[in-house]
Amino acid sequence: MAVQTPRDVAVRISVYITLVVTVILFLYDLAKGDEANFGLLAVAAALTFASSFVLASWAVEKFIYQKVKIIYKTIHRFKSQREKRKDISMNEDVMTKVNNEVMVWAEDKIEEISQLKEQDSFRRDFIGNLAHEIKTPVFNIQGYILTLLEGALEDEENNRKFLMKAARNVDRIVTLIEDLDQITRIEGGRYQLHETRFDVVELAKEVIESLEQKAKKANIRLRLKNVNEKPIQVVGDRPKIEQVFINLVANSINYGAEDGETRIRFYDMEDNILVEVADNGIGISEDHLPRIFERFYRVDKSRSRHGGGSGLGLSIVKHIIDVHDQTINVRSSPDLGTTFSFTLEKA
Repeated sequence: MAVQTPRDVAVRISVYITLVVTVILFLYDLAKGDEANFGLLAVAAALTFASSFVLASWAVEKFIYQKVKIIYKTIHRFKSQREKRKDISMNEDVMTKVNNEVMVWAEDKIEEISQLKEQDSFRRDFIGNLAHEIKTPVFNIQGYILTLLEGALEDEENNRKFLMKAARNVDRIVTLIEDLDQITRIEGGRYQLHETRFDVVELAKEVIESLEQKAKKANIRLRLKNVNEKPIQVVGDRPKIEQVFINLVANSINYGAEDGETRIRFYDMEDNILVEVADNGIGISEDHLPRIFERFYRVDKSRSRHGGGSGLGLSIVKHIIDVHDQTINVRSSPDLGTTFSFTLEKA
């Protein structure tokens, strides 16, 4: 049987020593010509086994404590402070146990390093994207103000025009800051919902009315599909869900096709209502879909026919739906269109 514990090692060593000593004593008696005294040999064997076992146990335990326990303690030192450290027992398979601990600890560290690298990469992308989003309006404002200072301020035909352009860029920065603050509050758990019962169809109609002029300028039709006169009651924070609708519909207008259409549909899913916002616009390739809800992530800036926006709309939408303990998904095909679908709790 394979050796499993340090105490097994000590027992095996003691047995070997006892056998050697007993054989030597037996041969010594035979060499002297005396008859072997088996009683005396038994006593000698017992004393030899006991003393050798004590010495072997001490030696093995000292080796374990000096060589292995350092590793064992180090591993537990870096583990959670709440996790109680266990001492090494000589009656257990110490080597296998420590090996397993090292493997688990190594896997945890590898995963932790991977997460840190991913977070660092996200941080660099976030800072770079944030700098890019702020840089454009700031440079515009700087240009307009310098133009005014260089003489355009006295030009009554142009001074108001430059000031209005500068004001629009200021609004863009304010929107960006407000969106960032909203995401920060959601992620920090400081985003309180005020859930009520409301008609989601009526809310969708209000959003369509508010964005109707924007859609007309883009030559896009906004329509409600598979909806009758019967209201659909859901539970949620109405202003926040309105923000979800506005972001998704506005996004479909910005990336919609000429003479296109944006459709809002509702499906009964027993405990939930599935809401779909679909367009027949430029679509999104499959490679971009996993990152579509990231902050500042834009599939292709050059393909948007309408500028503006903070680049945080879809990220905010995802956070709002998550706070409601619901789900949101996207499916899309290039040149065929995009469909965002999210669920709401049925009242």
